[in-house]
Parts: sequence; structure tokens; C-alpha cells
Amino acid sequence: MKTCVKSEEAVPPLPQFSHATISNGTVYVSGSIGSDKDWNLAGDIKAQTRAGIQNMEKILQAAGSGLDRVLKCTVFLTNLKEDFKPMNEVYSEFFHTNPPARTCIGVAQLPMGAAFEIECIAEVS
Repeated sequence: MKTCVKSEEAVPPLPQFSHATISNGTVYVSGSIGSDKDWNLAGDIKAQTRAGIQNMEKILQAAGSGLDRVLKCTVFLTNLKEDFKPMNEVYSEFFHTNPPARTCIGVAQLPMGAAFEIECIAEVS
């Protein structure tokens, strides 16, 4: 059985998907880009990374989890060559102790013209 999660604090999800789903003590969080609730992108790669992770954190909290319970992240960047290092600088602010497994993928485009998107899998309390 699965439970769909919606956070009133996070950027609203598109109607085609949930913020996250919970099944068997695990939460699967949909991708978050670095924007505000009105879908305005946050600026440079550092600002988008920070906003995307903060949005993901709000969704995790609504699911009864948190950044400290994240098992795996997937990061998508539209400019892997230029943005990998500054993205990692911000990412490390949130995952500095016992960081989760992570994959970083270079992609041609992201929704809304974003440069950064992140999704994760985490344990639920």
C-alpha cells in the first residue's frame, strides 16, 4: 500500500504527480527544481541548488522524514561541466555528515529552464 504526500509549505506539484509517495517505511520524493511557490527560478546554480534542497526538505518533513534520513539522491544538471563544483559546495552544506549515496546526471533540459533538479529516497520515522 502506498500513501501520497503533499506539503503545503513546498512548491506545489504539477497535477500529474505527488510531491512524494510512501511505501513500506520508505519515501520516494519527486524532483524539485530551485524555484519559489510561484515557479520563479532562484537565480544562479548555487541559489537554485539551495532552493531545490530546501523544497525537498519540506516534502520530507511532511512525510515524517528529514534530510538526515535520506538514503539516495539523484541530481540533474543542465551544465555539468560548469555547475558541478558550485552545486557541490551548496549540496555539502545540507549533507555534510554521513552523506547519502548520490548520482549526478548531465541533462539537455529541465522544466521551466531550471539548471538544477534533485530527487531522493529516504527512510520514514
